[in-house]
Amino acid sequence: MTTHTIGTREEWLAARIELLKAEKELTHRSDELARQRQELPWVPVNKGYRFDTDEGGASLADLFRGRSQLLIYHFMFGPEFSAGCPSCSAIADGFNGIATHLANHDVMLWAVSRAPLGKLQAYKRRLGWTFPWASSLGGDFNFDFTVSITEEQQREGTFEYNYQRGGHAMDKTTQFSQVVIDQAHSTGTDALTYVRERPGVSAFVLEDGVVYHTYSAYARGLDGLWGMFQWLDRAPKGRNETNVWWCRHDEYGKR
Repeated sequence: MTTHTIGTREEWLAARIELLKAEKELTHRSDELARQRQELPWVPVNKGYRFDTDEGGASLADLFRGRSQLLIYHFMFGPEFSAGCPSCSAIADGFNGIATHLANHDVMLWAVSRAPLGKLQAYKRRLGWTFPWASSLGGDFNFDFTVSITEEQQREGTFEYNYQRGGHAMDKTTQFSQVVIDQAHSTGTDALTYVRERPGVSAFVLEDGVVYHTYSAYARGLDGLWGMFQWLDRAPKGRNETNVWWCRHDEYGKR
């Protein structure tokens, strides 16, 4: 028998109207935050980043494909991985549909990872994705936007992520949580290798031939990109999670 509060329709409606006030406050606050994001100063991107794409080599400006705005999801898929991060994969499941709408609203959406292009293409085929995905292997892009760290940075704990400089040094003696170990195993790597890649999103604008960096977010700053979480937050039991419960969409029922 349920232990949840039971009430009449009238009691529910009164509570719902009260909650609506808080929801509207949150919506207005979210609108204000969006405005503040758009008012951040633009920083010129002066480094000549290069990417491998399905169409061949490309510059950062080429990724705009004629649009004035570019959103990049920093997808955790390192050169040593045999499969993409399952959490990034859950987020990316929502990209196919919205990428078309964004492209028709002057915004290009790309995923970028350090894995070689062939691995990215094979993984896209496996999961049925069509959104553009570029490899940044061999360049500084991931490191400059703090979503990848070198082995040296990892050993010394001298990396930056989510606007915090420095971390704890990690080596083969480091104890990782079982969640990290399991996620790493699912990508075909060990935990030490797995955590050298980090998730994030970065925004750019192209104006008068100059590319500017306008925004980046990491960690919980990506919550809004998880389409499934927005639905679960409106389900009766919410996210209802005690641990990592999701996996790649073609793996449910196989674990």
